[in-house]
Amino acid sequence: MNKTQLVDEIQAKLGDGATKKCAEAALSAVLDSITAAVKGGEKVQLIGFGTFELKTRAARTGRNPQTGAAMKIAASTTLAFKPSSIFKKKSGKKAATKKK
Repeated sequence: MNKTQLVDEIQAKLGDGATKKCAEAALSAVLDSITAAVKGGEKVQLIGFGTFELKTRAARTGRNPQTGAAMKIAASTTLAFKPSSIFKKKSGKKAATKKK
């Protein structure tokens, strides 16, 4: 599903009075809010969907697969998404269980 198809789905769920422009504005507002919060260092948790947050990877030493030579890999920050157990159940994936 691409953004246009998602806007069409949102418009359909909003009902007869909703325009495509209104649905696109709603989607953009949600995505902009999530992006701004995560950029600001906040964790965005949507109950029943999942959690967005920034994760920091430490600097480390790796190997060049062609030569086998050691190389330094710089520290980096990346976006992480962890789906909720409810989302996993709805999507047909098995939810993780804690071992005792």
